[in-house]
Order: sequence, then structure tokens, then C-alpha cells
Amino acid sequence: MADNDSAEKTEEPTSKKKQDARNKGQLARSRELSTALVLIASAVSFLLMGSYIASAVFSVMQRTFTLSRDETFDTNHMFQAWGAAFEQISTPVLFYMVIAMVAGIYGSIAMGGFNFTWQSAAPKASKINPLNGFKRMFGIEGIVELLKAIAKFFVIGGTAYLALNIFMDEALHLDQELYPLSLFHALDMIEWAFLMMCCAMIPIVLIDVPYQSYKHNKEMKMTKQEVKDERKNAEGDPQVKGRIRRLQYQAAANRMMQEVPKADVVVTNPTHFSVALKYDEDGQRAPVVVAKGADELAMHIRKIATAHDVPLIPSPMLTRAIFYSTEPDQEIPHKLFMAVAQVLAYVYKLKAYRSGKGKRPKPLKRDLPIPPEYRR
Repeated sequence: MADNDSAEKTEEPTSKKKQDARNKGQLARSRELSTALVLIASAVSFLLMGSYIASAVFSVMQRTFTLSRDETFDTNHMFQAWGAAFEQISTPVLFYMVIAMVAGIYGSIAMGGFNFTWQSAAPKASKINPLNGFKRMFGIEGIVELLKAIAKFFVIGGTAYLALNIFMDEALHLDQELYPLSLFHALDMIEWAFLMMCCAMIPIVLIDVPYQSYKHNKEMKMTKQEVKDERKNAEGDPQVKGRIRRLQYQAAANRMMQEVPKADVVVTNPTHFSVALKYDEDGQRAPVVVAKGADELAMHIRKIATAHDVPLIPSPMLTRAIFYSTEPDQEIPHKLFMAVAQVLAYVYKLKAYRSGKGKRPKPLKRDLPIPPEYRR
């Protein structure tokens, strides 16, 4: 039962899944939207330019049918007549074609946006697989397309019947009008009837666009396991990342251990923390933390310091203050200078005493001057 639940596509698609689908040309598209925009734009441009086109055609036909016998057999005159006819018709027809082309392009990208990819055009065996074709024909998608076709038939057919009833009386009385006004009147009725039938596509588009968006989003949904796998691939395997962090930590620890013998002093919290400090008297830098560690690493620092005669000075408060405020190879905060200076002065006196060049130093003060914000 748990396996079935985890295999259900219940999760919203991630941005990576959407981008991958876009790269493959898998976008929400509505053919009804594209068709409706082309038809409506064509109907509107036909309504605006129809009379100009009809006038140009009428003028060309009138001139053509009134050619004299000599003009008919004159090749130069015929070419001139064709040029004049093209000049009269080309402008309104070109305007009509440009409007239809722009509407077609916009209708194709209105839903889903512009996207160009060769992957969708690549040949795939699934596209010519008969079984997939039968699934599309007799599956949910086929049923939806059938319902849309039936809806278009009834909606557009009903609109055509309505337009026929509206213009019935005018059409029956066209024979009583003078020529060529009757032709222009008939054209006007055709233009409006065409526009009405094209606008009948709007209800179908208003249903199809949300459906295509819902269908695409449903197809893009992911299982919980897919989301986990994608996150793992994007962020890296947690086990691999953990191993990398451990290796990095070990490498850093090894580098620190190599610096411990060069330290001037190791201040310790005898049970948990150790911090190795180095101060270059001839340099201009403040005392620097060359190594620090807690628990086992702290014990390891103390062992190396003992093996190389680096003094161990117990000072729990100072050790914790440096441990939490400073990283390896960083100078100590200036507010800790006074406390660290007292420790270094004690170490130098202790070394002088051990080499027989000085008196035994007094014990280091336990209450070192550590600001309240550094106390841990």
C-alpha cells in the first residue's frame, strides 16, 4: 500500500521538470485557441477590407470584359492590364494575409509562450507505433477530442442557422436591388455571417484552454520518489556529501596538526577544548590560532604539544573564548589581546626559568581580562 502511494503522481512539477519538458517541446497548447484567433482575425480583416477587395475585383473584371479586339491581341497591352489588376488587388489582399499570418503566429504561442527546439521534431518510434495511436484514439484524449468536435458542430451549426434567419429577408430581396449594389450588399451579409460563425469558437476556446492547462499540469506531476531523486541529483547524494565533508575535515585537521609543533603555547580547557597559538615577535601580526579542536581532536593537539615541548596552559574561559570566536590561521580578536598577552608573558618567563635564565614565574592569574561577550 505504501509503494502504491509513493508511486502516485501527487507532487507539483519542479522548475527543473518544467524546464526539461520545455526543452523537449512539451508545452500546454490549444489548437482551438490558434484556430479561433486566425478565424476571428480573418473575419474582422475581411469585414474591414472586404469592400476594397470586392471593388478591386469588380474593377478588374469590368476592365477585362470590356477589352476591344485589338487590345486582346496586343501582348503589351495584356501585360499592362495584368499589372494594373495586380496593383489594384495586391494591397487589400496583402493586408488580409498579413493579419491572418500574425494571428496564426500569435495563436500558436499565446498559450505556453514561444519555444523552439529540435527535440520535438526528432523522429520517434512511439509516434508511428500503432498501439499508441489506438490509445490516443480510444483513450481519454480521443474522447475529449470527439466531444470537442461534436460541440463545434452544434455551436457553429447553430450560429450559422441563426445568421441565416437574421439575413433571410435581406437575401430574398437582393434581386430587387440595382446592380452592382446587390453584390456589395450580399458581400456585406456574408462578412457578418462569417464573423458570427467565427465568434462561435469563443465558448469552445474558453473551455479548451483551461482543460489543456490542467491536462499538461497533470501530465507533468511527479511522484514523491521522483522529487527526492531530483533533489538528490541537484544537491548531491547526502552520503557522498557527508563523506566529502569528513575528508575535508580530516585534511584540515592534518594541516592543523602539522602546525601544532610550531606553536608558542596551547591553552586548554582540560576536558574539552584545546587552542594552539603562535606569536611572531618580529612580525606585525597579532597572535594567530594555528590549530584548535574539541574532544578527541583536543586530546590529539595536547599529545602533539607535549611531544614537542609546547607549553600547555589551562585556562578554560580563555580557551572557550578563542575557540568560539576565531578560526585556524586567523588573528585573535583585539579584545582578547590583554588576556593572551598575559599568557604569552607567562610562557616566555617559564621558558627562561627552565633554561636557567630567569626566576620561577608566579602562577598565571585564573581571572584573565575577558570581555563579557566572549565568555562562554
